Amino acid sequence: MLSTLGAQVRRGARPAGRHPAIAWAQSGAMVLTGRADGPPQMCPLPLASCVDGVARALTALLAATGGRWQAALPGVETLGERAALGGLVRQGPISAGGACRLLRAADGWLAVSLPRADDWDLLAAWLESESGFAAGAGDGDAAWQALAGLLRERPLAALIERGRLLGLALAAVADVADIEQRPAAWFEARRIATQARQRRCEPGYRPPLVVDLSSLWAGPLCSHLLQLAGARVIKVESRQRPDGARRGAADFYDLMNHGKASVALDFASSQGIAQLRALLARADIVIEASRPRALRQLGICAEDLIAANPRLSWLAISGHGRDAPQGEWIAYGDDAGVAAGLSGVMLDLTGEPMFCGDAIADPLTGWHAALAALAAYLGGGGQLVALALTDVARHCAQFRLPGERAALHARWRDWQAEIAAAGIDAACLPLPRRAPAAARPLGADTAAILQELGISC
Repeated sequence: MLSTLGAQVRRGARPAGRHPAIAWAQSGAMVLTGRADGPPQMCPLPLASCVDGVARALTALLAATGGRWQAALPGVETLGERAALGGLVRQGPISAGGACRLLRAADGWLAVSLPRADDWDLLAAWLESESGFAAGAGDGDAAWQALAGLLRERPLAALIERGRLLGLALAAVADVADIEQRPAAWFEARRIATQARQRRCEPGYRPPLVVDLSSLWAGPLCSHLLQLAGARVIKVESRQRPDGARRGAADFYDLMNHGKASVALDFASSQGIAQLRALLARADIVIEASRPRALRQLGICAEDLIAANPRLSWLAISGHGRDAPQGEWIAYGDDAGVAAGLSGVMLDLTGEPMFCGDAIADPLTGWHAALAALAAYLGGGGQLVALALTDVARHCAQFRLPGERAALHARWRDWQAEIAAAGIDAACLPLPRRAPAAARPLGADTAAILQELGISC
């Protein structure tokens, strides 16, 4: 994994890893998979083990810095932390968070994510019908039932094409064979500036400055892991549209964002955009998780900023990739996992539609993004590293995937026997970590940070 990132580290003795089935059960993802009235379900893909692997790679990379970077990193329990802190439970074809559902179309199953009131407002244009959901998310289950009734009559491909053009987060439940047929690299790196000298953690070393423009889970987890390793993180939000996670479970938001300075800028003003550009110019690592056009509309181009500051490492997290047309497609952690094939595997094994874990593509991507960011930074910077939620989840699903459907079914049975033999109780979420302090209020550090960095207020 480190070699694919161009990181050169001395290989030590490889510690014995836990069995993938045990990692899945201990992560909390198993208790979040399955029907509400049924048992927790084993997913025979090494998703939690991929977190174990990334954590080991991060530890090896940190050790190569000569001890200047130290980190007590969490582990697979991060897959279940949001649910544990927010009181979420498994609901089969309804995501743990409740905003995404698996619904049947005329020729297959479809994941539909509607986390915002604005998404509900798009349904009439999507389906050319006002039936049953004109009042939006306030209709609750009745609106979902009305939507389900309309989707049953329509072909899957047409629904996805039209919905994505309108800005809806949609994904087809893929066939198991589709996972193998679409191999996915988990990142794409482009060197923009001439390679700088590798960074050494010498006396007088300053921890890297991370400017985090991301929201929700994947990006904030990435900067949280870098912060645990010693980085200084500034969380930058738009005054008009702050991080939507602020409206969610406070304990989880605090866990992801405590200790980060909070800067809020007016992205609708020339002064706010100038302040944002100045902040980015002073960063060692930038993390952003918007569609490519979002920053370009503000006149901000990652490639130009890297060319001007060859030591900058830029992490771009997207739903389906940065290239057209995928760069315009919306994705969240649940529907991205479906697009990667995870629900297709569970449908084949159990005969029932269900989600794997809680928004699982988000924490998987957050871990991989942290590793990519640290490797790019220590390698001297000058790179734009892009990760897509769907690609990361598919990469994890493909790892040591059996070539035959029968072999996958056999693995599913073997892994269930593994946790039974180990006496592991998969019916409870692991105890989550707790933030030692609350996250900073929106914009609490704006004036202080701008003054410290010499940026005009």
